Amino acid sequence: MARIELDKLRKEFGRSVVAVKDLSLTIEDGEFLVMVGPSGCGKTTTLRMIAGFEDPSSGEIRMDGNPVNELEPGDRNLGMVFQSHALFPHKTVAQNIEFGPRMQKVDLETRRRRVREVAAMVRISHLLDKMPGQCSGGESQRVALARTLITEPDTFLLDEPLSSLDAKLRREMRAEVDRLHQELRKTFIYVTHDQEEAMTLADRIVVMRAGEIEQVGTPLEIYSDPVSLFVADFFGSPSMNLIPGRIENEAGSAVFAGERTTIALPPAFAGAAPGPGTLGIRPEHLAIGGQGDIVEKIHLVEPLGKDTLLYFDYGGEQDLIAVVDGVSTWRAGTELGVRFTPEHLFLFGEDGRRIARAH
Repeated sequence: MARIELDKLRKEFGRSVVAVKDLSLTIEDGEFLVMVGPSGCGKTTTLRMIAGFEDPSSGEIRMDGNPVNELEPGDRNLGMVFQSHALFPHKTVAQNIEFGPRMQKVDLETRRRRVREVAAMVRISHLLDKMPGQCSGGESQRVALARTLITEPDTFLLDEPLSSLDAKLRREMRAEVDRLHQELRKTFIYVTHDQEEAMTLADRIVVMRAGEIEQVGTPLEIYSDPVSLFVADFFGSPSMNLIPGRIENEAGSAVFAGERTTIALPPAFAGAAPGPGTLGIRPEHLAIGGQGDIVEKIHLVEPLGKDTLLYFDYGGEQDLIAVVDGVSTWRAGTELGVRFTPEHLFLFGEDGRRIARAH
């Protein structure tokens, strides 16, 4: 069992830097939880406090109901995989993998058997006699995973383990990490700044910002139901179209007045208070062609294979981005009607929090 509870966890560096602000979170046994956010948001500091590498300034960490604040990292039965592989360059792959059990005085035959088992699990049996310098980046990361697996921890902590790999290797290793979680059914806590990794791996995502939790939910909830401008903008590739303007409401009939257009809002927004706001819509939900809410000129066409991105110059430095079918024949310079499909609109207030969504 590995149920982890963080209760009002706080970490201060000196008197002026608060890295984590009274964070409370429960991670269930066997869950794959991804902590995501921009650099400096506190996600790695939180992971290091769980691991025991950083002492909380206040708050409590409990594992299966037992406080562990005072336990040394080696007594928490956690396995950590770092961004850097941190392999011993003078030892073979097999010797790197067996390092933990050897320090625990596990007998030689048992060590060798376990090395073979975990090497087969991460598909590096053919590398056991090689030196780390002879391994590729992806192979080295598999060795680092095997070195953690052999210690049989209750929980795996992974701190941006794929960030140094190229795009193809990242996809392959994402699939490998996901397969290991399905096979082991252990608790995984994974830190990344990459929203694509978060969406593809997580059972639940914790979005962090400035040391605090901005939103917790499944990948689908985070993508389709963002609670703030920050989450809406952070998730999605390309991210949500966000249009500043003003909410106007007379007799329960709400409209959104942007710089270039005024859009009648659906009934879900009837109670929106007048004032500054931001209208949001995902690029795949902009309807292109025909009669639209606005008519704009395409200034960039970006073919991606299956999909094509159309960039419209909405004014100033702001673009509207639409996702259309990859076989689209639209060209830069073409003027098209752009419609904001009412059932997919989001409305955010002046404070950046979501007021309502249409669906």
